[in-house]
Amino acid sequence: MLVTFDSYFDGAFWCARGMGVDIFTQGTTLDELMHNVKDAVELHFEETIDAGEQITVVSLTELQVGSIARISRLLVDLF
Repeated sequence: MLVTFDSYFDGAFWCARGMGVDIFTQGTTLDELMHNVKDAVELHFEETIDAGEQITVVSLTELQVGSIARISRLLVDLF
C-alpha cells in the first residue's frame, strides 16, 4: 500500500497531511516530522500492518528557494 503526504513548513512547524487518508502530524524539524509521519502511519494502519501488508510512505515536500540575485546580494552585503 502506498501512502502519500503533502509536507510543508507553516512558519512555525513542519506539517504533513495525508493525501487520501485522514492523517495529519507535525514536528519542529523535518527529521522530527518524518519520525512522526512513520508513527502516525503505523497507528493508523495497525491492523493492516498486523495482517502482513507493507506500507510505503511518500512525502512531497515544499521548499522555498531564494533567487540567485537575492542570494548574491546578501553575500556582497556580508563582505
